[in-house]
Amino acid sequence: MKYLFWILLLFAAAVALSTVAHNPAYVLVVYPPYRIELAFTLFVVLSLLAFISGYILVRLTLAAVQLPSYVQKYRLGHDQSKSRKSLDEALIAFLEGRYAAAEKASAKAIELGDASALPSIIAARSAHELRDFQKRDAYLSASESQSVGDTTMHLIAKARFMLDQHDPQAALNCLQKLRDRGVKGHVGALSLELRAQQLAGHWDEVLSLLEQLEKRGSIEVAMAEQFRQQAWLEKIRQPEDLAGLTACLKNIPEDFKRRAKVAATAAQALIQKGAGSLAQQLLSDSLNAQWDSELVALYGDCQSGDVVAQIEQAEKWLILHKDDAGLLLALGKLCLHQKLWGKAQSYLEASISVSPSQAAYNALGQLAELVGKSDEANKHYQRAMKLE
Repeated sequence: MKYLFWILLLFAAAVALSTVAHNPAYVLVVYPPYRIELAFTLFVVLSLLAFISGYILVRLTLAAVQLPSYVQKYRLGHDQSKSRKSLDEALIAFLEGRYAAAEKASAKAIELGDASALPSIIAARSAHELRDFQKRDAYLSASESQSVGDTTMHLIAKARFMLDQHDPQAALNCLQKLRDRGVKGHVGALSLELRAQQLAGHWDEVLSLLEQLEKRGSIEVAMAEQFRQQAWLEKIRQPEDLAGLTACLKNIPEDFKRRAKVAATAAQALIQKGAGSLAQQLLSDSLNAQWDSELVALYGDCQSGDVVAQIEQAEKWLILHKDDAGLLLALGKLCLHQKLWGKAQSYLEASISVSPSQAAYNALGQLAELVGKSDEANKHYQRAMKLE
């Protein structure tokens, strides 16, 4: 179709030229005292040449005037191309762990006029990995911007740096600025805040953040459970009085409260605050739910009001767990407290025969002292010391 159009145009031009060539008309140009007579065909040809020459002259003049801006645009495009190439090199080097090369390529991108915060952030993170904190802070300052995207990158990077330097409060301040700018529910920010709250010892906030991350599916279940257990363990250790401790224990989910480590920590805290009966009940619930040899050893340290009932409960467990060293140790301690010397010695010796422990030897030493056998007590204490 295109070729057909040009063919028709050529035919039309040929016809027009033939018509004009045989045209007898002429053009008279008078400019006193001059008088010029031209054939009409020549006049048309000269007019066309004049028009074309004028058009070319105008275009050349405009091109000359606009040449500096064209050159500037060309240079800018060339620099942007080189800057993008340098930025790509910086990203690849950073992801490969070549932090010195990443910093160098990022600095080159900045020099070439990249106006975004990305090269500055990459350079800052690279300098941070190289432990050059002075350069890092300089790059970080250069990345500050009013745009939301650049500000998010800047604050996230700064929070990460502060966490690596064990300054959780500074990291939390950065994340708070991020929320104040309207950036909420950012998974990366929530993960960083979780680390910061853990370092700061804000365990209620840790539990809240774990729920948010779990709802978004942004944390592994096993890791969330581990962090949640850590938070509850720390909360158990915080109260200074029995009222605060019991209030804390009421808030712990039952499945967590029965876990061996949580139950052991809670029982030890209750025993220290003189609440042996509460510790005994907590241990009994946990052991009935899931048996644990180390946990049952604490059962002998719970001095409740009814030691006989404790011994009876422990002896019921012994039917199912005959060779449990922890249970035998607990029974030995309970019998010792109840002044059942013979039974106490039998249980403690049985515990040592299954698995020697400092606690069992120390209990035997106490028993020997109570019955007036100081030499035998010293031997037991010496054996306990050898197990350190």
